[in-house]
Amino acid sequence: MRNSLFFSLKPVVVGVLIITGCAASCKRDGSKTAALNPASTAAVKAQFDILRDSVDVKWRTMTESDDQKIGTTRLLLRELQNQPGANATQLQNLERANTRLKAIRYDQQTMASSALIDRYDAAQDSLLKVVYPVAAPGGNAPTENARNFVEGLQQLDASVVGYRVQYDRAAKQYNQYLKLHQAELQSLGGRYAELKPLPLFELQN
Repeated sequence: MRNSLFFSLKPVVVGVLIITGCAASCKRDGSKTAALNPASTAAVKAQFDILRDSVDVKWRTMTESDDQKIGTTRLLLRELQNQPGANATQLQNLERANTRLKAIRYDQQTMASSALIDRYDAAQDSLLKVVYPVAAPGGNAPTENARNFVEGLQQLDASVVGYRVQYDRAAKQYNQYLKLHQAELQSLGGRYAELKPLPLFELQN
């Protein structure tokens, strides 16, 4: 299962994407622009750093949303533990499974393995499939807090695909620019000499 998360960029980043989007459009039209063909290595570095920052913002927003989902699940399970007749053993097992999620979550490099993404998604989906009917049997949560937590989880879960799509868009721009200007970037040395394309959530043929 491959998805991706929506994030509204800060104004300055939006401006940057408009500029780079225009540059990409000009390239498709066959014209050479200063944006795609900078006059200096320094210009290449500056533009590449902007694209890198955009990717990092998308990734951070996506993982923060996932952290929030894990945190909300924890709060929900603890709310349920206080209810009369609660199955303490079951709830504790679910909380342990929820805590383990971060330990198996992929990062920007390990996500090159499709199996790691699938394993993480399967673990989280399986957990929520058990949590929802326990938290709100028949659609009726025992408390207002529990109901709010369930609704919050559903909203966060629904946002996963959009966030991943947004990340892939930024990563594709990064990868395209890296391919176009790899020689100039390598000439800078240091971390710029070791740059590699970023993996995508989108399945590659």
